[in-house]
Amino acid sequence: MRGLLGALLLALAACGDSGPPAVSGAGQLRALRGQWVVVNYWAQWCKPCIQEIPELNALERQYDAVTVVGVNYDGATGDALQAQLKQLGVAFVTLASDPAAALGTTRPAVLPTTLIVDPDGQLQEILVGPQTLESLARAARQPAPTR
Repeated sequence: MRGLLGALLLALAACGDSGPPAVSGAGQLRALRGQWVVVNYWAQWCKPCIQEIPELNALERQYDAVTVVGVNYDGATGDALQAQLKQLGVAFVTLASDPAAALGTTRPAVLPTTLIVDPDGQLQEILVGPQTLESLARAARQPAPTR
């Protein structure tokens, strides 16, 4: 396994399963093969991040060919992370570690930032600022969404 999938294997394997919306276990990797992966950096203090979460949830829900994963910018774990996920209504997997280096990029300096990774695990685009369902679908080369 190379690129993003290798990095996600390491990140996800360290997490364990704790129920939705949760940091997920390594079983999630099977769903990432051949998928577009949308990696979103968020923080509970970031108002644009909070506004963007329903768009990311909708992307995950509407497109079978796309998997959304989050990275908590502040590195929250355990109960603190679970409380934030619940409070913000995050319905997608949150990684235990930052995959930026494995993707050949640096940790973002601006939030929200979203990395678009193709089905071969290659970073295709970096989106800075809040995104809509439409802009996310377009970046992941998906048809226009239905609302």
